Amino acid sequence: MKKLTTFIIESITGSKDFTVEEKKEERNINLEVKASPEITGLIIGKQGKTIKNIRKILSIKAARENSGVNISISEK
Repeated sequence: MKKLTTFIIESITGSKDFTVEEKKEERNINLEVKASPEITGLIIGKQGKTIKNIRKILSIKAARENSGVNISISEK
């Protein structure tokens, strides 16, 4: 899941100035993205549309693995 998240964010932003931390709890996967303020705006997108679509993509992969996924974004 971390690899997919990294690929998506890197493709959207064109930058590698972020980190993705993955924590597994039973059947849930929690992802925390830490990025600079400039990149954070690109990841969230207008009215949060970009992050919503990232969540949709990750939830599809999580459903195939019989788990759930949460993603949060914070600034470095």
